[in-house]
Amino acid sequence: MNRRSFLTAGAGLAALALNPEALRAAAANQVAGDWRLGFADLEADLPRGPMTLVQGRAPAGLSGALYRNGSGKFRRPGASATHWFDGDGLMRAFRIHDGQATLEARFADTPKRRRDTAAGAVITPGFGTAAGPGAKIGSADDSNAANISVLPMGDELWALWEAGSPLVMDPDTLATRDFKTLRPDLRGMPFLAHPRREPGGRVWNLGVAGSKAVVWRLSPDGALEAADLIDLPRASYVHDFTATDRHLILVLQPWIQDRMTLPYVDSLTWRPQMGTQVLVLDKADLSRRRVFELPSFFCFHMGDAWAEADGTLRFDACISADPGFALQGARDVLAGKVTHGGGGARLAMISLNPNGSADLARTVLVAEFPRTDGRFAGRARRYTVHATGLTPGRPLFEGVAVHDWTRDVERRFHFGPRQMVEEAVFVARPGSSAEFDGWLLVPTLNLDAGASELHVFDAGAVQDGPICGWRGAAGLPVGLHGAFVARS
Repeated sequence: MNRRSFLTAGAGLAALALNPEALRAAAANQVAGDWRLGFADLEADLPRGPMTLVQGRAPAGLSGALYRNGSGKFRRPGASATHWFDGDGLMRAFRIHDGQATLEARFADTPKRRRDTAAGAVITPGFGTAAGPGAKIGSADDSNAANISVLPMGDELWALWEAGSPLVMDPDTLATRDFKTLRPDLRGMPFLAHPRREPGGRVWNLGVAGSKAVVWRLSPDGALEAADLIDLPRASYVHDFTATDRHLILVLQPWIQDRMTLPYVDSLTWRPQMGTQVLVLDKADLSRRRVFELPSFFCFHMGDAWAEADGTLRFDACISADPGFALQGARDVLAGKVTHGGGGARLAMISLNPNGSADLARTVLVAEFPRTDGRFAGRARRYTVHATGLTPGRPLFEGVAVHDWTRDVERRFHFGPRQMVEEAVFVARPGSSAEFDGWLLVPTLNLDAGASELHVFDAGAVQDGPICGWRGAAGLPVGLHGAFVARS
């Protein structure tokens, strides 16, 4: 197995007037005040600028930067991306210091963005967008949009995709440096967008291609400690995984890669009759494994796992009946249509029992983007924060919720349908040690103001609403995932 096994400007006003693709793009971007603003194009980097305090005051001790990633530009005069996950990567930075906040955004300078810009068309294939005339794909990083997540590592900021290398960006300026090569013979290997960081700082991640995977283990400063190739029971689509202090846990859903083609979704077939498997690996010896069987479901994201005293492994996940949003819903939003809302995901708890059985406890709670208190990663915990609240006829979410698994209660705050709510990130109160003693940072897009906002909640009282909030001078497209870096 070598790395090749893992690879699978406008044109002027006259062209704009004559080109149907350009007309469609222009029409989509001219919509103001409704949900389409969340999927409009940002045409240039957003310089750092002050945000206006619109509510409350910043809590003492909250200082640092919230970095967030997601697609920022989808449309070009000659051809456009046809899937939400295929826009140009756009790194955002909300910086908080001395009670004030700033906002900036900068595009990831990838080969994909440069080629598409030069062509005046989106020609690079991706997750759900087909290749256009002139596309040249020699490695996975030729398609790498660096547009899903972010991983702070030492003095670097890694913009993460799914099927290629981390892209290193400067945490102070957001300037692009280069793709990260963790070892010369592993150049271009996949590195998933959802690594798992242990409380001590060590990072685990996967790189998945078909029925093979690389298990990455990195030191807290980003140095490679190990990269081991393993076989998977099936060639499942793996976007996320979870971990206890001793185990790696992979959910192998029945969305199976049974051919090699681009865009990537065209290589997958939904086979619900196969059910869902959960693969558990021992961190100390990856050859030690167990496989558990569960009913069929689709899952993008899951929370941190832990082991009970009797050996039962537990983790929560946001599950759907099928991959309809990934296949069609995320395409429809770029065309201004809503067919799958927030993807239909509901919160669930999965238990892997010492006797080899597994249990799936579904709830009716609308949920996506689950996050936890990172200080408890891999250990028994009580809380999960997630996005919630769907409005008919509008995609994505309008609220934030904290679920208490010990008491089986959920506290929520709904902004209402004029706010598009993104992933919440927990930030610990300086000096605290209790779980969820701190704040939740919740970015939103205010549709009435046409502006991006950042709201701060007391993590223990989310139902009381934000304790403070800032508004930026511009509205950025809705992003995906982020990470906070504290400043002393």
